[in-house]
Amino acid sequence: MDTAVARSRLESMLDDLDRSIAILRGESPERDSSAADAGAGLTAHDRVEAALESLERHRRAVAAALDRIVAGTYGRCVGCGRPVPEGRLEARPDAARCLPCQSEHDRR
Repeated sequence: MDTAVARSRLESMLDDLDRSIAILRGESPERDSSAADAGAGLTAHDRVEAALESLERHRRAVAAALDRIVAGTYGRCVGCGRPVPEGRLEARPDAARCLPCQSEHDRR
């Protein structure tokens, strides 16, 4: 993938993630102290926290991909140094590893 195209896609992803994170932080339900709603409030809060955690993890991956573009290492697997397949980068511009290295990383 052309790094200019990748940079544009990654920057757009970063903007979208930042907006989503800001919205979730603004809508984060407060924990309800009443006995009747305590369970429901906790569940809603936990869902928002889990979504925020996932979005922030994805944001870090996108930012790291932008850093790899700057460093000139974008498109190279951070595990083995071989090229990350073009199709993988098309599907996931923030992909840091080739499929074998990603599978190994996920198993750990």
